[in-house]
Formats: sequence, structure tokens, C-alpha cells
Amino acid sequence: MSRRSLLRAFGATAAGVTLAGCGVPAAYVEPGDRAGRDTSARDHSLHFANWPLYIDTDDEDTSKRPTLDAFSKRTGIFVTYTEEINDNDEFFGKISPALMNHQGTGRDLIVISDWMAARFVRLGWVQEMDRAKQPNVTKYLDPQLRSPAFDKGRMHSVPWQSGITGIAYNRKKLGREIKHMSDLWADDLRGKVTLLSGLDESFALLMQGNGVDITRWKRDDFYEVCDQVEKLVKKRHIRRFTGNDYIKDLSTGDVLACQAYSGDVIQLQADNPEIEFVVPEEGAELWAESLMIPNLARHKRNAEKLIDYYYEPEVAAELATWVNYVCPVPAAREVLASSKDEEAAALAEDPLIFPDDAMRKRLAIARDITSEERTEFAKKWNSVVGL
Repeated sequence: MSRRSLLRAFGATAAGVTLAGCGVPAAYVEPGDRAGRDTSARDHSLHFANWPLYIDTDDEDTSKRPTLDAFSKRTGIFVTYTEEINDNDEFFGKISPALMNHQGTGRDLIVISDWMAARFVRLGWVQEMDRAKQPNVTKYLDPQLRSPAFDKGRMHSVPWQSGITGIAYNRKKLGREIKHMSDLWADDLRGKVTLLSGLDESFALLMQGNGVDITRWKRDDFYEVCDQVEKLVKKRHIRRFTGNDYIKDLSTGDVLACQAYSGDVIQLQADNPEIEFVVPEEGAELWAESLMIPNLARHKRNAEKLIDYYYEPEVAAELATWVNYVCPVPAAREVLASSKDEEAAALAEDPLIFPDDAMRKRLAIARDITSEERTEFAKKWNSVVGL
């Protein structure tokens, strides 16, 4: 399953949503209470929780992870790597009892989507990193990802991988080009279009189609999108709302155009070169899934070392060849471009991994939904999509 497209059913994790939305006093952790006793100097280990299929593996033995193994060999730090994050809300519910009660989670490093990372930052559940000990992050982090609204200066988060929410379509079967979000609403696509079901995944691109600056969107912008989508649903223009299953619909031809993630489309194109990914003229959403160090982590310094290691251009390049998302280390492009491996060198020219300047001008990071807005907006959006 895509890490970006699992269903976010309102109420499925009611405790987590209520906690973040209502600002329960006991949930917030003051800055002085976030750090634990760091045992990194004597205990050369750390626990890294990530999503499935989100790191390089050995061709012959998938239990081996070359970049992670190389880190352990270089530093002597043993990494317990668990693929335990399948959904942001589910993981929130899993570790929130410990964090709200000022207890350790047993994890030193986690990867969550930025809209969820915003919640962790607001609640004071993650620690600020020491950038003086992370020279690679300071030097090589993509400038476009350096300062999202929820974490100015990225002091609490560092992108693991990034991506773009845009439009995927089958140009051969459609018989024409798509350049704008409004192109999806043409009569010849009636019943052949899907949108993403998740509020956090879907709303920004739809707003951009209306010419909204998503870095500062307003309440009225959200309700305008809801009204538009409701009308399209009533006209049966939208076939359905999806999670990652849009991939199957697009592959079989049941759907000709849809909201999609750049990383998924790269994989689709390997089997079907007729599938194209479009960053609409009005713009598309740039997002990230980020590394964070939870409160009371016992190996904070070791975690900071691992994060900085993955920002070495050579390491970032090796990871990029496996995961095929937007690489948050632009300098990795030159590493791949000089590779003797033709497939690796070709990735350096792929704008869905290393966006060119023209594409970057149309990318923006959406202002996150605040805790005050979330309950109201989720209820409205889920009524529109039928959740």
C-alpha cells in the first residue's frame, strides 16, 4: 500500500483526533520535559520505525538493507529497524498514550507524513534536533523543504522522502493532453475520473485548481472545493474516491485520469509508458514524510547521526534508486548522473525524482489544517466522499 493513500476515516481513531483537536491540557508537553537521559555514548544502538517498502534492500536477501548496514559498519551503531507504520492515524493511536503521559515510546526515530508531523509539533511530542551535529542536513536539505509552516526552520523534522500530488492519466486512451486541473471535468471524462479519499491528500490540489495559494488558504477556499466536488458527485462525473487502488483502475483503463502520487506513477510507467504524470499549470502539492525524534528517546544522538548520514549525497542517491520518490537531497542528482549504471543515470533526469526548475515553480507546500479546523473539515469532507 502507498504510504500516502491509506484511508483516513473520521472517527476511526477518535481518541487521537479528539486529543489533537480539543487541546487536552495533559496532552501538551512543555519544552523542558521532552528530553530524556541520552545513553547514546555507551549504548550504540537505536530503534527506527518506518513504513513498509521505504528503504533499499539487497536483491538476493531482502532482510538486508545496504545503506543501513553500511551505517552500522561505519559507526558501530546497531539499528533495530521495524516496518510498523501502515497509517498515520493508526500509529498516532499506538504511541500517543505514552507521549501524553510523559513516557518513552521505545522508539528513537519515526517517519510520519507532514500533516501528522504538524500535530506532533503542536503537542510538543518531538524533540528539537541539534543541527550543529548534522552538517549534511544543514548543507544539502532541499531549500524548498526547509521551512514548512508547521515547523519553521525544520528543527523538529527532517524529510525522509518527498513527493508530489498531481494528475496521472492515460494519454493514449484519452486521446488528448491534460494541463489543468479543470481538464478533469471535461465531458469526455465523465465516470472516468477518481479523486483521493483522504482529506489531507486531496484538498490542496483541488484548491490549486481554483487558483488558491495553498500556503495560506482560507476556510472559504475549503468549502468552495467541497461544493464543487459535491456537484461532480451528483453528476456522476467522479467514478469514486480511492486510496492506493487508483493504480489498478488506471492500469486497467477503468479510469483515464485521477489524482495520483509521483512515486506511484514512476512504478506504473515501468509497465505502461502511456501513463503520464502532470503537475498542472496552476500548481501541485509538494509534500514530505519526515524523520522525527520522539520525546524521551534514549538514543537521540545516535538518531541524529543516522539522519545526517542519509543526507550524504551518495547515500541519498542510493536510497533514491530504490524508493523512486522526490529526493530531498538535490545534490544526489549529480551522483546518479555520473553513475556507470544506465538505469541509475537515467533517474537523474527524471523530474519526478529531481524536479527541474520549471516544475519547482509550480510546487507548493500546503498550509496544514489546524487542530481547531480539523474536526469540522473532516466531518464535511467525509460527508462529501461518502465515508
